[in-house]
Amino acid sequence: MEYINLGKSEIKVSKIGIGTWQASGDAWGQDVLDEKIIEAIKRSYELGVNLVDTAEIYGNGHSETVVGKALKEIGREKMIVATKVAGAHLRHDELIKSAENSMKRLGINYIDLYQIHWPDPWEQIPLRETMKAMEELYVQGKIRAIGVSNFAVRDLEEARSYLSKADIVSNQVRYNMLQREIEEEVMPYCRKNNITIIAWSPLAQGALTGKYNAENVPRDRIRSGNEIFKPENLMQIEPLLNVLKEIAKKNYKTISQVALNWVISHEGVIAIPGAKTPEQAEDNAGAVGWRLSNEELRLIEKELSKIDIDYM
Repeated sequence: MEYINLGKSEIKVSKIGIGTWQASGDAWGQDVLDEKIIEAIKRSYELGVNLVDTAEIYGNGHSETVVGKALKEIGREKMIVATKVAGAHLRHDELIKSAENSMKRLGINYIDLYQIHWPDPWEQIPLRETMKAMEELYVQGKIRAIGVSNFAVRDLEEARSYLSKADIVSNQVRYNMLQREIEEEVMPYCRKNNITIIAWSPLAQGALTGKYNAENVPRDRIRSGNEIFKPENLMQIEPLLNVLKEIAKKNYKTISQVALNWVISHEGVIAIPGAKTPEQAEDNAGAVGWRLSNEELRLIEKELSKIDIDYM
């Protein structure tokens, strides 16, 4: 496994972590079982993964409870625990309470990385109030580092301006081969300011695994509304998947591992794919420890340039 520091902090995290949005319940399908996800987290740890990411909103705390059970078996000190406060709880008192509730569900007495899940979309809660609450938790030792999620550059700049005793170490954003909006502004800003990018949906919710095509699409509640899985869009992706398959075969890897390796090949970027089973956890961990060649990257980019998916 490979590790990098979270931003300017001394917290070292694996380049591949494990995301646990799927531990919300059956929203990701009837094959989601708490016991299997716990086994997936444990298997991830055995393979060198030390970052587990969750959020209070995932299944109204259910994901945090599942992660807590896994931590109890692994050992709390062996994992870097990241969770997120919901956008509806960004007022000072609500945020402090959310952090306490998350710790209870996780069965821990401090959070390694506490993140704001998304900025207040209505801008009714002053960001200054939110950041002061985050810094208060940091000073008290209840959190080791402050992170954000889904923040644009303007949000990052404003949020950082309200901190005096800490800095933002990470921005968790959607990033994969098919959804690259962050490359224009967010990625350069984060790189310049040593803010680690944590890529969520690095496999485009499974579209980059080779499992799905126009005749076979996921039916769960989360992905049924994802534009990527429209038959016409999956048909566009098919030539790319064929190229990824050839690269995977050459490197004795899977399509998923190639897609994940592409994500983490970018400077300052780590990825947190989900895993429903220990087998998926093993597949994710296999994305580390090797490099796509320049020629392989060129072939991927060539196919990506032909894809024009309308996400609206």
